[in-house]
Amino acid sequence: MNRNQVLPQIELSAEPSALKKVDFCAPQTYRGTGFLSIDQLPRLAKEASVVLKGDGFEWSVQSHFEDSPGSDPLQTLDLGLKGRIHLICQRCLQDCAVDLSEKRRFVLLASEDLADDYPIEDEEHEALVASQHFNLLETIEDEILLSLPLIPKHPEGFCEPHASSFGDEGEEDTLEKPENPFNILKNMKKN
Repeated sequence: MNRNQVLPQIELSAEPSALKKVDFCAPQTYRGTGFLSIDQLPRLAKEASVVLKGDGFEWSVQSHFEDSPGSDPLQTLDLGLKGRIHLICQRCLQDCAVDLSEKRRFVLLASEDLADDYPIEDEEHEALVASQHFNLLETIEDEILLSLPLIPKHPEGFCEPHASSFGDEGEEDTLEKPENPFNILKNMKKN
């Protein structure tokens, strides 16, 4: 590719079906924005505790070529995600709205071997293998899933721990407290 060549920029459709086959091997760049509801992302829908109106993710994509010293320019893909999903709070076991806002940058490489050899130390870019039928929808869903908290919970002070995880509060009074094992040592010392 000629470094001075002006590449056409293609506007991506916001339709999920159009995002399933994007040709990142063509000498062109892409940009697009849209909204994906939770039900359009089946793996993410399995994680949701409830789906409310407006739950889902706005996405934005822009690809461009960056000069790479000593080689052809590398195609990069910037992905922005912002949205909401409801998960189960692990503190109170009630629905919890989780707001996410993520930005990712990928470098698109021609083969699996090149992606495997891409330096892991590069914290700015993650390697993806470009193809003529690249599933951008799947990549968007992957990045949302990777961004979900491991232990979703409400902000501090918003909820109380669920009573069943610690026993009923009424039972505390009726249960005998176990004897402190050090009391035996204390009695031995007295004797």
